[in-house]
Amino acid sequence: MAKVVAINISEAKGVIKKPIEKGEFLVGFGLREDAHGGDWHRQVSLLGQESIDKMTDRGAQDLSAGVFAENITTEGVDLYKLPIGTKLRIQDVLLEVTQIGKECHRGCEILKKVGDCVMPREGIFAVVLEGGIVYPGQEIEVLYN
Repeated sequence: MAKVVAINISEAKGVIKKPIEKGEFLVGFGLREDAHGGDWHRQVSLLGQESIDKMTDRGAQDLSAGVFAENITTEGVDLYKLPIGTKLRIQDVLLEVTQIGKECHRGCEILKKVGDCVMPREGIFAVVLEGGIVYPGQEIEVLYN
């Protein structure tokens, strides 16, 4: 079963996000009050705990949810293997995958802290099609086209 491990937020771009108790996801924006929110194709970022664990296995220290600047930390699904257009249902929230991976910008706080960033290879991005509240522990339903 795929599930939400954590919801993470930051007030500025390029910094580590901090876990919050719940997240409100808004259509056309993303996670309320998150620096990456807006009317674009990368409203919400997701990264699997499995990807974070790979970095720990390589010797990275003190990794936790949000350290790679992901809004939603997941478990139980290989996010980076999902095709563009895949939809993810978390309770009332419906996300659509718009991008797999990204180019990491220079001077990234994550790269400085960890020495490598898995987000460009295994993180995914989505837009919010239907809004609502998401809590850690909720199930993620993967809806293929």
